[in-house]
Amino acid sequence: MQFSSRAVRRTPPTLATLVLLAGLSALSMNLFLPSLPNMAAYFGADYKVMQLSIALYLLVNAVLQILIGPLADKAGRRPVLLWGIGLFLLATLGCIYAPNVEVFLAFRMCQAVVVVGMVLSRAAVRDMYDQDQAASMIGYVTMGMAVVPMIGPAIGGLLEESFGWKANFWLPFGLGALTLALTFADFGETSAKSGKTLVQQFKEYPELLTSPRFWGYSLSCALSSGTFFAYLGGAPFIGTELFGLSAAQVGIYFGAPAVGYFVGNFLSGRFSVQIGINRMVLWGSLLNALGVALSASLFLTGLGTALSFFSLMTFVGVGNGMAIPNATSGALSVRPHLAATASGLSGAIMLGGGAGLSALAGTLLTRETGAMPLLWLMLTSAVLAIFAIGSVIRRERQLGL
Repeated sequence: MQFSSRAVRRTPPTLATLVLLAGLSALSMNLFLPSLPNMAAYFGADYKVMQLSIALYLLVNAVLQILIGPLADKAGRRPVLLWGIGLFLLATLGCIYAPNVEVFLAFRMCQAVVVVGMVLSRAAVRDMYDQDQAASMIGYVTMGMAVVPMIGPAIGGLLEESFGWKANFWLPFGLGALTLALTFADFGETSAKSGKTLVQQFKEYPELLTSPRFWGYSLSCALSSGTFFAYLGGAPFIGTELFGLSAAQVGIYFGAPAVGYFVGNFLSGRFSVQIGINRMVLWGSLLNALGVALSASLFLTGLGTALSFFSLMTFVGVGNGMAIPNATSGALSVRPHLAATASGLSGAIMLGGGAGLSALAGTLLTRETGAMPLLWLMLTSAVLAIFAIGSVIRRERQLGL
């Protein structure tokens, strides 16, 4: 198969293509979560081993983003996207036909290559727009993407109960094939090749890593989203083990943050240009912390329920929907000529932290501890995000920006 950019038009991709690219990555992350208990039974594995399918996926995601950015700055966005989606399809088939949990986890880690869609859809937006407009467009792209995690677990729960856990991998395989075809037909190259070797591309990482503003934006994004990744690792256990919900019920409840994320992304798309990215990140981080604090307060007073736990996660979603697109745009705009590299590196920081928080959440929770260890972990991450964006605001005041 030859993925040549000369084979199709070179016009920039449509918004629908960017949304689908980002959405496929999100779908692969959480569609199968309601199936985890039954997958553990199928493979004869401990539930905590199956939870590694989340943490390992996020960890490999993080590593790949470090590689994808420089590779796409060197070779262009289009060929990296096409090869990445093709490899994702092969890895998904490996998950479906895995004979044991070890092989499944190996192919599950390979599935993480689909992150090219998330990294390069954002980089393409930054290629085409300036900082504030890019924040607005990233908000719209991820608003569309939010529909996927909002309905993904619910669909996953229904597929699990109707057809078994493998259906939750056949669906992304089919959608991945459609995405590959659409990307081939519509995604014209948005960035000129850098003309540098891959080694030269990697040598530009210090230009980003020595920037306090890049770190501030990246950490505010990572820590704000860290509340959701901790939720990702702990909420299925809380739903099934603490509250006795079925797979379908967990899938429906689980989508609460995505409802908020959709709203937050709409606010980003609508107001980022007028209000500015820093205030949007700050306000989003505050809302994020507020939702977790309210939930923790209810559990501490003995009033916590499944409904209160999941519904208050909507605040987390709204906060993330405001913070992540704007913090991402800020990180990509610190050095605009390194947009894909910055997208990959900031994404690696976010998902590397997310992998750790997701795994930690899974190990902290037992029937005896209840939900509080997860809520304390989420609240700590949310508060640290506020300090991170505060450091950016102070730095820009010092620089007179």
